[in-house]
Amino acid sequence: MTRVTSYCRTVLDRADVGYAVTDARGNLLWCNRALGAVLGVPVEQAYGRSLPALLPGVPEAPAPTREVLAPGPKWLEVRCSRLGDDLMYEVVDVSVWRDRELTVTQEADALRRAQALGRMGTWEWSISEDQVTWSDTLLEMFGFAPGTAFDFELYSRLVHPDDLPMIEETLDAALKTGSVFTYTHRMLRPDGKERVFECFGEVVVDDDGTPVRALGTAHDVTQSSRVHDELVRMAEQDPLTGLPNRRALTRALEQELANNGSGALLVLDLDNFKDVNDLRGHAVGDRVMRMLASALQSRLGDRLIARLGGDEFAVVLPGASLEDASGVADNLKEAVAGFPLAGIGTPARITVSTGLAEFGPGDSWELVLANADLALYASKAAGRDRVTVYEPNHYADTVKRVSVLDRLRSALAGGGLALYGMPMVELSTGTTLGHELLLRLEDGQEPYLGPADFLPVAERSNLILEVDRWVLSTAIDALVEEPDSRLRFNVNVSGRTLEDPDFGGFVLDKLGSAGVAPGRLGLEITETAAVTNLDAAVTLATQLRSFGCRITLDDFGSGFGSFVHLKHLPITGIKIDGEFVKGIETSDADAVLVSGIVQIANGLGLSAVAEWVERPSQVEALKKLGVRVGQGFHLGRPVPLRDVVNAERMPPNGALSSRVVGAEDGARS
Repeated sequence: MTRVTSYCRTVLDRADVGYAVTDARGNLLWCNRALGAVLGVPVEQAYGRSLPALLPGVPEAPAPTREVLAPGPKWLEVRCSRLGDDLMYEVVDVSVWRDRELTVTQEADALRRAQALGRMGTWEWSISEDQVTWSDTLLEMFGFAPGTAFDFELYSRLVHPDDLPMIEETLDAALKTGSVFTYTHRMLRPDGKERVFECFGEVVVDDDGTPVRALGTAHDVTQSSRVHDELVRMAEQDPLTGLPNRRALTRALEQELANNGSGALLVLDLDNFKDVNDLRGHAVGDRVMRMLASALQSRLGDRLIARLGGDEFAVVLPGASLEDASGVADNLKEAVAGFPLAGIGTPARITVSTGLAEFGPGDSWELVLANADLALYASKAAGRDRVTVYEPNHYADTVKRVSVLDRLRSALAGGGLALYGMPMVELSTGTTLGHELLLRLEDGQEPYLGPADFLPVAERSNLILEVDRWVLSTAIDALVEEPDSRLRFNVNVSGRTLEDPDFGGFVLDKLGSAGVAPGRLGLEITETAAVTNLDAAVTLATQLRSFGCRITLDDFGSGFGSFVHLKHLPITGIKIDGEFVKGIETSDADAVLVSGIVQIANGLGLSAVAEWVERPSQVEALKKLGVRVGQGFHLGRPVPLRDVVNAERMPPNGALSSRVVGAEDGARS
């Protein structure tokens, strides 16, 4: 059996197909040499690294064969299957096959053009005489007149210098084996235009097997090459700024770590960028973002800077010491602070907060990014516009963050999440008109984590996308269970989910398959999230509202320029931020503001709900100002979703009794 096992390992190591085994999180436990070659990392250094980070696009769970476009570029077919508690990957490089498919198409097109125009680029090399004969058509394709004296030396001078060694190696190999060959190269024509040619050829040998001549064809594939390059660019480039995106950054960082590199990572967040959007609109904001990105890049030379999303950037500094990295961070901070905004027509001043984390052998890209994020949080907490270096005593916070994500993942898989319904009550009658659904973590573990503990952590990872879909699905299932049309739910949508282009279709598919009237479901989007992702918020709200869903702007009034946003967002209602409500009986300013909000809402045909209603006196004050619906601990505490669904009736429920709930309880969940 030992001999058989040894044979199996030898066969796998010599195989052209890449094989790998990872744990459930995608960390490499084993891979063969073929996969190491695809990853560009020695096998012994690949172990423990994240396969999805080294090879973006691979499935992270068992899945049928899918195609992945890898750096290089290479076309790969990847299949993931379960192997006990682990995952097994089979990776096949199909680039040659894809190229041959493309070749067939190009050759067919070339034949059609040859029939119409008589153009076919061919060449023949007499090896014994070392003389190359080029067809007139090929000479014209190269930018020369027919009959031009054109030898291999001149051809070599026109070929892109990075491609010439590959051509020479390919020809040398073909002469030794007598086989067919192909290569693609760039050429700078005499007119200064760069073209891309795909060449196919074969070697002719005599009876002794000695090569006597080689002949082939050349096809101009510039256009298809540009399309291919554009696909690669789109996969790893931020469309607004043209900088590399998060995917490109994590791949570069993981590659550096896999090769035992050391250095530093900077994470930068523009402090007051929202003011530009508020004052001048998103078109101007986009222009300023592009200009800022260019200014930052100009200070970095050839070092990698990526836009992570929103107003956040990251810089990888391989080999940089702490002192060097701090100097780079200060230089970037000065570039942002000195950025001229006066000509843009806004007095807003933009500054940048920076987190700096060192990295070295043994680190993972997730840990490095988390450390830099923690340092960035510290910069924000200390007053912004500063650089903070990650310190080892922050590790406890990192562990807590990772632990929270682990608990959330387990809760999603094992039923540890629960929804509670908080009633929205008609102030004049005490009738419950609907419920806002609030998420709770009930996994039985200590310490207890409230929404404020786990939701911000989830929103900084892709896990929030799964959480939001779970909440939406659970809410719709509950509406199916209780078909009473008076039962209505509002669910909260995170800013990250707004950016998910498939979420709107997911909601409509769930409603359609469940047979639930769309008007029974409402989505609440915080004003901050909507403004930060305005285009995405408008797209989602338009899609769902046209289907009949309710769209509410939550925490209305909390952001600068709140009333401006009402022009752009196709919403059906607003929730008045609790800061205006908590002192409504005693503050004239709050009363004036709430009255104005109500009048505007009525004029636009929007519903208005007051939050943080915690005392009977607030109810009376709100009713006098024209507020019809309220929400808060005085009107009803959150109760488990099953109790909401199982209730036979929705009576006034004593919500307007004289019981006073302390302000510290709040309706701030």
